[in-house]
Amino acid sequence: MTQVLVIAEHANGRLNVSTAKTVRAASSLAGAEIVVAVFTTGGSPVAAQAAQLAGVTRVLEVTHVANEHQLAATLAPQVAEVARPFTHVFAPSTTFGKDLMPRVAALLDAPQLSDVMSIESDTRFRRPIYAGNAITTVEVTAGTKIVATIRTASFEAAAGGGNAKVESVASVAALPAHTRFVTLAAAAADRPDLQSASKVISGGRALASAEAFKLIYGLADKLGAAVGASRAAVDAGYAPNDMQVGQTGKIIAPELYIAIGISGAIQHLTGIKDARTIVAINKDSEAPIFEVADIGIVGDLFTIVPELEKLIDASRQ
Repeated sequence: MTQVLVIAEHANGRLNVSTAKTVRAASSLAGAEIVVAVFTTGGSPVAAQAAQLAGVTRVLEVTHVANEHQLAATLAPQVAEVARPFTHVFAPSTTFGKDLMPRVAALLDAPQLSDVMSIESDTRFRRPIYAGNAITTVEVTAGTKIVATIRTASFEAAAGGGNAKVESVASVAALPAHTRFVTLAAAAADRPDLQSASKVISGGRALASAEAFKLIYGLADKLGAAVGASRAAVDAGYAPNDMQVGQTGKIIAPELYIAIGISGAIQHLTGIKDARTIVAINKDSEAPIFEVADIGIVGDLFTIVPELEKLIDASRQ
């Protein structure tokens, strides 16, 4: 029987939508029993949230005092401990999953598949390579335990309405002593999360300064959107690196993606190709971004963005 353990990503008492997308991916395996593992210090509301996901048969709340902070070094031995009876171990291909799952694979002496975008069977998977320009099919020998990260941009979130049983398990895994939590430096959480937002507005090098990048923040606030940036804008210091969208940044799939002053290098397009609607604003009519855009506006962003804000304000009066 196929048994899938999904590692839940959560923060501040809330289950990340990436977990629901990973559950949806696991549901692609016919007849699979899907169990979600939530690692906490105990009494967290996250386990109950995971239990409501459609397709989940059971939730394990794995408790340990070290789980107050989600450190990959201390989570990995606990995941390996819980995962031994399972045929598949899945986690979202987010910063959390990319940090954690290679450690888990090493501890389980199992192969890891990264960025799984399609599941054809319990041993056959598809994933992008060459910045998304090609898709490769990977097949694993039957009977091999599989550790994988799931490309969340390729899957819709699992629906709610589930009523799985929650079991509490105290972890007895031996944890490393060489890693400890010092501090957390995180971006302000006053805007939607970039990887799960339904609307994202990104700025590029054409903004020319960090001061001018405030145009992106202003428009995003009016639309209730998350803010992203191209690698060029990040490298130039206009935006922090946790906003970077693209092959070496975050892979996203919002309902609406607005690219402002972004030329559209292939590395950037890799990160947005699953967006439902792409709007591009660029003064260069030959910019590659227009080849993938559903709506293109050719013109000076410093004129167009303020005009868009005026139209938004007028529509709300």
